[in-house]
Amino acid sequence: MKRISILAAVLAGCAMSASALAADLVAGRALLEKYNCASCHGKDYNSPTEPVYPKLAGQHEDYLRHALVAYRRGDHGMNGRTNAVMALQAKPLSDQDIKNIAAYLHSLPGTLVLRK
Repeated sequence: MKRISILAAVLAGCAMSASALAADLVAGRALLEKYNCASCHGKDYNSPTEPVYPKLAGQHEDYLRHALVAYRRGDHGMNGRTNAVMALQAKPLSDQDIKNIAAYLHSLPGTLVLRK
């Protein structure tokens, strides 16, 4: 009986910590608005203002997180990305901010071709 109580407590703790780390779509949307990301990536994040800017709506969440972390890191010999605008935008973002942004963008309908 004691084992069951301990197991239940551990599982409850894991569930609470997972929800605490869950992405917040509302916060992700607010960050995109705060940093005016639509000015380059389009109002729907699916119609960039220039063809060189990527479509973000519907993009894979893990790819978006990786890209934002790389922009934040910059080019320091650690697989960083070097784009002056994106580096300035990503620099102040926390890991949770990046997670929220990636989750929100992933949740949007997009026109990316995932399979042919």
